[in-house]
Amino acid sequence: MTASCVIEARELFKDRVSSFLLKRTPVLQSVSLSVREGETYGLLGPNGAGKTTLLKVFLGLLRADRGDALVLGKPAGDREVLGQIGFLPENPYFYSHLTASEFLFLIGRLFAMSKNDLIDRSRHLLDVVGLAQDADKPLHKYSKGMLQRLGIAQALINNPRVLFLDEPMSGLDPIGRKDVRKILGDLREKGTTIFFNSHLLPDVNELCDRIGILNCGKLVAENEIKNVSGSGDYRDLEEYFLSCVN
Repeated sequence: MTASCVIEARELFKDRVSSFLLKRTPVLQSVSLSVREGETYGLLGPNGAGKTTLLKVFLGLLRADRGDALVLGKPAGDREVLGQIGFLPENPYFYSHLTASEFLFLIGRLFAMSKNDLIDRSRHLLDVVGLAQDADKPLHKYSKGMLQRLGIAQALINNPRVLFLDEPMSGLDPIGRKDVRKILGDLREKGTTIFFNSHLLPDVNELCDRIGILNCGKLVAENEIKNVSGSGDYRDLEEYFLSCVN
């Protein structure tokens, strides 16, 4: 692993084992990739390609059957590294009786943040994601888009060095997508390493430095965005994607 590489997969294999007859189905097959420090990397692929599985392996939520997954130079799931990671799952769960402020306070305490730091950090993040006016509203009154914004905030509570996002634009209206693109763009400018899955090619085209394409569990292509859509037109990325998976 090079000094500037913060996420790395080396010949990863992962099978899904069904409860019926213990049948094994390949999910990841010899996946190797690396993400440099400060880079924004977009992982693309059809439904069922293995994108979420790969992300979970990097987080230590799943173990690869073979191969190595490293984050910040240590094996995926290392406790010290987990304190420097932010994560937003595709379908996050929130305690509906809590307010947004209370939820962020809870998440921050899991990172052993001090109460004073948490108060300031929570206020700042709720303002950043556009929820400052709804900070004291119980989460069961939040819309799906508002919950997604809160999910972004909780992923940033510990000021992570590495940010993993699974479909971060899910449930957002055009205004919300624009706001989240700005948030991720600002993080990119500050040097945060971002790894995310998405089906929304315009967002990938705007945000990413590089992309990888998974298909049937295999990394079938990898390229820099400037080489795929140098004109800035996401339709060039769409053509590239379709040519790789068809």
